[in-house]
Amino acid sequence: MNAERILFIQTAFPGDAILTLPAIKKLKDSFPDNMIDVLCIPVTKEIFSASPFVDNAIFIDKKGEHKSLLSTYKFIKQLKQNNYTRIYSSHRSLRTSLIVLLLEVKETYGFDTSILMHVYKNLITYNSAKHEVQRNFDLVGYEYDEQSWRIIPEIISNKESLEKIKSFIKQNDLQNGFIAIAPGSVWNTKRYPSDYYEVIIQHFVDKKYKVVLIGGENDKSITDSMAAKFSVNVVNTAGNFSIVESIELLRYAKLLISNDSAPTHMGMCADIKVLTIYCSTVPEFGFYPYNKNSSSISFDDLKCKPCGIHGHDVCPVKTFDCAMKLLPDRVILKLEEMLLD
Repeated sequence: MNAERILFIQTAFPGDAILTLPAIKKLKDSFPDNMIDVLCIPVTKEIFSASPFVDNAIFIDKKGEHKSLLSTYKFIKQLKQNNYTRIYSSHRSLRTSLIVLLLEVKETYGFDTSILMHVYKNLITYNSAKHEVQRNFDLVGYEYDEQSWRIIPEIISNKESLEKIKSFIKQNDLQNGFIAIAPGSVWNTKRYPSDYYEVIIQHFVDKKYKVVLIGGENDKSITDSMAAKFSVNVVNTAGNFSIVESIELLRYAKLLISNDSAPTHMGMCADIKVLTIYCSTVPEFGFYPYNKNSSSISFDDLKCKPCGIHGHDVCPVKTFDCAMKLLPDRVILKLEEMLLD
């Protein structure tokens, strides 16, 4: 049988990208001689490029050079020259369905909740009760049980990134580990309050732990403000490292505290303990950390929760009780339990 060239489409956020890696691994395991390309967005290209199971990461810049319909059409026309034999799409948008339609590939796989779902030859049931990793396994046809689906996303950093992180660890005397905190999120109602995070940071600083704040360039205003409150043992790295470099940094951490956002999955990729704090969202949406000794915490006794799968810029009922009633003392107690495991 001739080797095939397969296209996997995932043009969502970094967290979603990380959660497709186990499915891509199983796809490569099933067809080791086939070439697997991933169509992604610019910010996630480094994630897929660092996967040992992806042959090519190709990005479409939906907010930049490929924003217009004409530029998207020209991009698809060029992509068509790769002569794909199969397409798997975990992304369910209109743009993605149009890409699949115009590529005119015979064997296509998509979820039955996709916009223009009928462009796919093979429709896969999107089960909202499952974890996102399980849903992606369903897409590529990998059969799993309660334990076998818990495959850790895998990335391999280049030598330059490894040396950069090793140097940072040495310069900041972090060889013995640290508590990592990722306080940011694209959505405001997913963010645990900064003053609550500061109580948690103070607790660990008082116990002589070192705390490292992580995040992207967009999180700097939050982490700068937090770091300014502490004179010792708090290191702010937001905006200093790429996603893949941040994953390498997290491999040295004792534990990561994160909102329901991409750092949760970065910590899982590093295979460290992760505590995900759920404010307006819930673990049942299928994006919780599933590696050993990780956990989540949430204040659930609210009729208004969850208020949406992605969150909001402002609390719809103007109380933000899902965060404000989850007091830091409760989070600290959970963290101390996790550190003992």
